[in-house]
Amino acid sequence: MMEGKWKDPIYTVDENGHYTTSYSLGWDVKNAVMQQAWDNINEKIELAKEKIKMGEASPLVYFIEKNIMDVSLVAKYMGYWKWKVKRHLKPKYFNKLTENDLKKYGDIFNVTIEELTDVDAILQEEKEG
Repeated sequence: MMEGKWKDPIYTVDENGHYTTSYSLGWDVKNAVMQQAWDNINEKIELAKEKIKMGEASPLVYFIEKNIMDVSLVAKYMGYWKWKVKRHLKPKYFNKLTENDLKKYGDIFNVTIEELTDVDAILQEEKEG
């Protein structure tokens, strides 16, 4: 998702003595930590895609990882108990969801029902990173 150096906004004084915004390239330790965090997120996304491909997980697993969310947060947005969302992570139960439930999940992840349920498109999506 993110690659390279992260720029931090800093305030500097220009030649006229006015404050202005410029950008620092940060520092190596911060950049290394940020890169490691994004690498970890991308690994989780790829693992989710593998589980979907193997029939072990529903597309919700992918969208939860891609949106850097967890089951508890999704459950709160849906107004469900965590156990119910966990159940929907299994293809057997995900495939039985009503259109209304799919729309609610889609709204949370900012995707259409078609995008939420299109396993082939999810699996073909290029690794972002």
